[in-house]
Amino acid sequence: MTAVSGQAGKRAIVLGGSVAGLFAARVLSESYSQVLVVDRDVLTGVRETRRSVPQGKQVHGLLAKGQQVIEELFPGFTEEIEADGAGIGDVAGNLRWYFNGKPLARDESGLVAVTASRPFLEYHIRRRVQALTNVTFLEGYDILSLATSEDSRRVLGANVSGPDGAEETLTGDLVVDAMGRGSRTPVWLTELGYPRVEEERLKIGIGYATRHYRLKTDPYQGDISINVIASPMLPRGAICGKHGDKIELTAYGILDDHPPTDNEGFLAFIKSLPVPDIYDAISESEPLDDPVAYRFPANLRRRYENLADFPEGLFVVGDSVCSFNPTYAQGMTISALGALAMREHLRSGAGPRPKQYLKELARDVLDAPWEMMNTGDLGFPDVPGKRTMKVKMGHAYVGKVLEAATRDGKVATAYLKMTGLVTTPEALMSPAMLLRVLRNSRGEAAA
Repeated sequence: MTAVSGQAGKRAIVLGGSVAGLFAARVLSESYSQVLVVDRDVLTGVRETRRSVPQGKQVHGLLAKGQQVIEELFPGFTEEIEADGAGIGDVAGNLRWYFNGKPLARDESGLVAVTASRPFLEYHIRRRVQALTNVTFLEGYDILSLATSEDSRRVLGANVSGPDGAEETLTGDLVVDAMGRGSRTPVWLTELGYPRVEEERLKIGIGYATRHYRLKTDPYQGDISINVIASPMLPRGAICGKHGDKIELTAYGILDDHPPTDNEGFLAFIKSLPVPDIYDAISESEPLDDPVAYRFPANLRRRYENLADFPEGLFVVGDSVCSFNPTYAQGMTISALGALAMREHLRSGAGPRPKQYLKELARDVLDAPWEMMNTGDLGFPDVPGKRTMKVKMGHAYVGKVLEAATRDGKVATAYLKMTGLVTTPEALMSPAMLLRVLRNSRGEAAA
């Protein structure tokens, strides 16, 4: 276990036992003598979807960079979850990818792919955090408000109510908001007299439906997932991950073209996909439940880094700051990268400086994937938003990359490294990669 320096303070309080909250608790445990994780749900030993995480019933992806960061924070994590039934493979070698209805070429990328449910991953991350001797979980506690100094310049803790309804104030040197997309920090700040945080939204109108099956035969042939990605030509997609003898299938549609939750409608939606692989897989499998729906209206980013004034003693992390289109599977990975940014900030020795941390988080973690995601979403003609020349050029080049990736495994690996946040988009523009793309795209952009 990492030694505790206590250099930043005696106690840190994490509001929310989300994945982002767990990553935050892990790095805070290095700099604070005590870390409290507060959540309204019962957490210990829970392997099922929690009440506060309705999206937990849908397929969740862990990007390659996320797997690398989790392994850094919790050595041996990948081996541990594989032993408990997670699917482990190569991102370009054991996942069946379809873009624009065409399969990407196979390659050995060296990047680890994980197929596992959200509750499964959360359980294993939480178990590792709970093993830290200076981390305590307060379960069944409602978070009521921030506790501040009389002049509201510093956050001193949080006001909560326990399982018996009794209210109390938890005090700490640092409070971290990990309450997710529904975070109340924007409202609390305005009530305390701070400026209202600017919010950016891009309406994408995604609808999900997830169903689980037991395999009777194995149509995967060594793969651990079949991923059919929605395209402007057909704004429907599906992710079908394999865990042992079970599969977790999430179908999704963009711009309110949502999969039905009745049996016939759900099957018809899957059959409408541009390739038959997933429909063939479930046709020979036993359904274990009915489809469960979830809606994601818009990408959301709260621009805390632009606020001229912000209280001391408060950090904001994860979906509380930025909520990404879930089809890009960036959420867990961004939370993990945000935790690493927090670690570096606290290790600077100057103590927590919220305004500086929020600027670092924006610059070093959020800006690039936010731009990449919104550029991709603007590729759907009916998504409202401005298509700058840069965006249009990005669409044209990525079209050529995807066409080349159907013929050249090295191009496919380069593209999956970028979308997996292992490399930046600039890596696709190196002279050697440009040559491979032009040679293998035959001068034609994908549809």
